[in-house]
Formats: sequence, C-alpha cells, structure tokens
Amino acid sequence: MTIAKIIADRDETDIIACDVSTPVSEAVRMLAGKRIGAVPVMDAGQIVGITSERDVIYCIADKGHDALELTVGDIMTSPAITVTPQTPIDEALALMTRRRFRHFPVVDNGQLVAFISIGDLVKDKIDEVEHEAAALRDYIQTV
Repeated sequence: MTIAKIIADRDETDIIACDVSTPVSEAVRMLAGKRIGAVPVMDAGQIVGITSERDVIYCIADKGHDALELTVGDIMTSPAITVTPQTPIDEALALMTRRRFRHFPVVDNGQLVAFISIGDLVKDKIDEVEHEAAALRDYIQTV
C-alpha cells in the first residue's frame, strides 16, 4: 500500500499551512486552535520546511519569550523531508522512525498535495491488521 491510499479522499485546499513570514506566536495559536502538532511552511507556493511543537519548545528554551517574536522561517525544520503519493506506507513509517519525526508533507510534481502524520500511517496499519485477522477468522470458520 502507498501514501496515495491514505490521501485519496483529501482535498489539497484543506491543508493547514503557514508562510515563512508567519510570526511564531500566530503559529502557536494555529497549532493549539486546530489541535495539531505541525504545519508545513511555504514560501512562494513551495514547501520549505515544517514547524512543529518541538521546534517551538526548543526555540522558547533557547530564546525565552522573545521566541514568540520570531517568524516560523527562523525556527522551522528545513529542508522538509517529503514523500510522494507513490511512497509505500511501510517505507514512510521506517523513515519516520529512523529520523524521529511525526509528520510528512506529501509532494507530487513539486506541489504540496497533503500533510500526513504518524497517526495516519498507524491507523492504516491497524486497519490492515484487522482486515487480515477478519479474513483469517472467516477462512478458519469455513474449513
């Protein structure tokens, strides 16, 4: 299975993102208000990084209250590590584990088409395991 399966019913216009010039204080309100852990950071229509709760916390630990006056371009993780719709789900999970992050921009032909989290990937794996278990139960009952 690929990332395309997970994002098939998503609309690109629903992606919550911010611009490199967005103040950190506004990004914090966005993360808290939407109850999300990260947002892709855009510059002239292209993804240039990701700002996450961790980025904010590390910046506040380093700069104190002044961190809120910076822009997300100052604190983002960059460059963004991306996947494509054709990336296998297991490969994406392995990359998240190896690199120790929880969000992926999905890019197709240079354009951001979705933003997924580890929760999206884990949910798909759980659904797959449940489907396989049901198939095995059905098979055993017919034997």
